[in-house]
Amino acid sequence: MMSQLFEARQISPRAAGTKTLVLGIGNTLLGDEGAGVHAVRQLRQLYGSRSDIEFLDGGTLSFTLAGPIEQADNLIVVDAAELYAPAGTLRVFLNEEMDRFLGASRRSSVHEVSLLDLLSVALLSGRLPRQRALVGIQPMIVDWADGPSEVVARAIPQVCREVISLAGAWL
Repeated sequence: MMSQLFEARQISPRAAGTKTLVLGIGNTLLGDEGAGVHAVRQLRQLYGSRSDIEFLDGGTLSFTLAGPIEQADNLIVVDAAELYAPAGTLRVFLNEEMDRFLGASRRSSVHEVSLLDLLSVALLSGRLPRQRALVGIQPMIVDWADGPSEVVARAIPQVCREVISLAGAWL
């Protein structure tokens, strides 16, 4: 199982100067599916001047994101996730818990590749980020829409606080 592989491998040490990559993923044309992208856009507006955090709109994912993930000391991913909870609910999955959640929740996706694929590439290259987190947001609507539902839009400021809190704790 992939999570066992993540747990078993040694992660190479990083150079001084910790950098956290905050990656928002999702399709903004599918309502709440784009919650991660909307959150990262808000984070960039609020905290874009921070030199210790890079905010990246990962869209619907592609292998081009393998490089930025491998270069990050820490990784925080924000995405819509099936949490089996009321819409707008947040849940943070840390390190191996994130790996297990991603491995267990494989589903058909609008993404070109899965986040688990990208983490596997980083692991195989010996560049898996030291700390990892997934901030999952329970969607309400995953259908053609030009923005998130009202309930998910109201959750985005809380997502931003969680992300900044995590990044600060990892410094």
